[in-house]
Amino acid sequence: MTISLTHIALHVKDLRACVEFYQQYAGFNIIRERRPPGMGGKRIVWMAETGKEQDFILVMLPGGPEKHQQMNDFSHLGFAMTSKAAVDDIARRAEQDGILVWPCKQEPFPVGYYCGVKDPDGNFVEFSYGQPLGPGAEQHRD
Repeated sequence: MTISLTHIALHVKDLRACVEFYQQYAGFNIIRERRPPGMGGKRIVWMAETGKEQDFILVMLPGGPEKHQQMNDFSHLGFAMTSKAAVDDIARRAEQDGILVWPCKQEPFPVGYYCGVKDPDGNFVEFSYGQPLGPGAEQHRD
């Protein structure tokens, strides 16, 4: 059996704010919007990284409850960055925006260098460098 993770769907309270967050912080683009019957004209947004539209998407569904994730709950979406400086830039911007939840920290392999940010719906989002996934992964394999 062949199986592949293709998407994560988030039921979000503020669709517009969440779409803008993932555009600005993760560089995602809207690749599809639809307004299915029975949803009162509400739109569902599909987002992806440029060039990865066939591999993995983030689906935003409107009308969800706001999340109140506890600081000791490390559930998160993870994004790999191209350098520690890129992680620092995200952390600096998130701190200015009042949404930094985990300041930059270096952990042993395979965790690497990371920070955590809260999206407008309350989900934690990790931005990292030095993990065995994503950009630069080939440099960090054990």
